[in-house]
Amino acid sequence: MTQLKEKLFEKIQAHRPRITKLTKEFGSVIIDKVDIGQCIGGARDIRSLVTDISYLDPQEGIRFRGKTIPETFEALPKAAGSEYPTVESFWYFLLTGEVPTLEQVAAVEAEFKTRQVVPEYVYTVVRSLPLDSHPMVMLSVGIMAMQKESKFAAFYSGGKFNKMDAWEYVYEDASDIVARIPILAAFIYNLKYRGDKQIAIDPKLDLGANFAHMIGQSEQYKDVARMYFILHSDHESGNVSAHTTHLVHSALSDPYYAYAAGLNGLAGPLHGLANQEVLGWIMEFQKKLNGAEPTKENVTKALWDTLNAGQVVPGYGHAVLRKTDPRYTAQREFCLKTPGLKDDALFKLVAMIFETAPGVLTEHGKTKNPWPNVDAQSGVIQWYYGLKEWDFYTVLFGVGRALGCMANITWDRGLGYAIERPKSVTTDMLEKWAAEGGRKM
Repeated sequence: MTQLKEKLFEKIQAHRPRITKLTKEFGSVIIDKVDIGQCIGGARDIRSLVTDISYLDPQEGIRFRGKTIPETFEALPKAAGSEYPTVESFWYFLLTGEVPTLEQVAAVEAEFKTRQVVPEYVYTVVRSLPLDSHPMVMLSVGIMAMQKESKFAAFYSGGKFNKMDAWEYVYEDASDIVARIPILAAFIYNLKYRGDKQIAIDPKLDLGANFAHMIGQSEQYKDVARMYFILHSDHESGNVSAHTTHLVHSALSDPYYAYAAGLNGLAGPLHGLANQEVLGWIMEFQKKLNGAEPTKENVTKALWDTLNAGQVVPGYGHAVLRKTDPRYTAQREFCLKTPGLKDDALFKLVAMIFETAPGVLTEHGKTKNPWPNVDAQSGVIQWYYGLKEWDFYTVLFGVGRALGCMANITWDRGLGYAIERPKSVTTDMLEKWAAEGGRKM
């Protein structure tokens, strides 16, 4: 076993009795009441998923293994010469809940080097798609094509399946996917937007830095990649990509099947595709100012024009959060401390919208949360560094989200969680219970 795998095994063994006790001794304890609105409205706020990887607090935002975003960035070992941690150190942290030492980070980096080579046939499959295919299609197809590499699938079909050992093979697949997905994403970017001019892996670089290198980006963009992948890694289990991955894997479909499904959910405009749509809206908003410097006055007017036309303000509001998304704040702080970026015209507009939109939306009165989410900022950074291909932004999201999804399903198998199977009801039932003032137990 590798050092990380041994540590993970130790953690899983210690955690299993907790789950057994909760199930056997406290399984009938009611932790929430489900109403008709929750039943019809997408199971919102029903506490029926378990994860220790992250938790989303409506006021505080995301916590990774109990730490806020600033605490996470502060605690984890930094990449050489950088203010940001490596993705490898974050992967160790997500899996174990412990801050790794530099030695432990180096061990994960070395392990990833042995895993990161994408089989050549995967590139052949992706190249066979029409070049105008959406890059998320290419990413999903590429992950699915790699399914024949699944160690979990081989273990299950080998006739000696033991559910207590299954996590080991999920760990292997999960680690392979996390190590390979940035390589596949870089290939897709170069195939679609750079005339298939591919750049080889640099074995000296960490995951985020290597992705920047492989798409021909600047030295500064290495920190953008590290930050972006960590910020987008996980948002507890109820979001579409995380939940879909968990759901599909709960049927013991291997991690390749599961994450391809998660990526397909991420591609939706109500989820990962939103970052692309927000940037398009901001650029159209910029045109409305006719070259004028953004001020509170002209931005306020443009926002009211948008709302009065029956349109929404993209990038504002969130299903859970009721404050500014700390992922937005982390990216804003990156912009403010980066020479050139803090003076960029598009960033200045985003900053002024941030100062103005919450007040306008509050006065408008039709949104529960007038504060920005992660998508309100992320596209601007990519645009500044020359990634102006909007439809690729969700692929970047998908690279980061692999970290959380793969950590979660590794733990799902470690703890032997059951197949997910909620109970459905009919509309007649709901109407009957509504008339009776509730379901009679």
